[in-house]
Amino acid sequence: MCHAPSQADLLRDALVILGINRPIVLGHSWGAAVALALALNHPTAARGLVLLSGYYYPTLRADVLLSSPPAIPVLGDLLRYSISPLLGRLMQPLLLKGMFAPLPVPGRFAKGSIPDMSVRPRPIRAESQDGVAMIPGAFALRHRYQELTIPVVIMAGTQDRVVSPKQPARLHAQIPHSVLRLVPDVGHMLHYAVPEEVAEAIEEAGGLETMRRNTWQTSTSYKASAA
Repeated sequence: MCHAPSQADLLRDALVILGINRPIVLGHSWGAAVALALALNHPTAARGLVLLSGYYYPTLRADVLLSSPPAIPVLGDLLRYSISPLLGRLMQPLLLKGMFAPLPVPGRFAKGSIPDMSVRPRPIRAESQDGVAMIPGAFALRHRYQELTIPVVIMAGTQDRVVSPKQPARLHAQIPHSVLRLVPDVGHMLHYAVPEEVAEAIEEAGGLETMRRNTWQTSTSYKASAA
């Protein structure tokens, strides 16, 4: 289940099972691609998107190359149950520092269970598969973003070292009705750095959808009365 459209299908099925009707969907980093795939492939599944620190257009990425071996059949199995967990633990402080920079890594995050869970064999495989699918996934979706008609709020930190801040600006240009929020002095982990602003973006997406629906209803009523 590594491609964004496949994960979007799973999310759509979960929303149906749970009886959740057209929510505002927030996606961070890789999750932004899943949110976009959901809205593009299932137009009635969401009533708005909030995209944080997303990767939207294909670029050369050294991190993808380095993280790909655990996804290779047979060889990947050997790596995941031998040296990959050890290398993951050794590299983790540096990776976390890059994700949160220029802000410090929150103590509760660094000392909690999340870092340990991420270096187990199955999470290593899942993360590697996501990395392998990231560039072709962005390549496949890059010409479809303008199809979106629902509200889209795009957020990114100006000091993001994981995804270039040029990416959200380019997406904003491709989706004319979108709203772009660039947060100064913040990196990739926006939801840790400015949670209040993220919550405001969710409220904003909901308000934009209400405004859009009211405008459509007013226009429809006017056309009906004119006829």
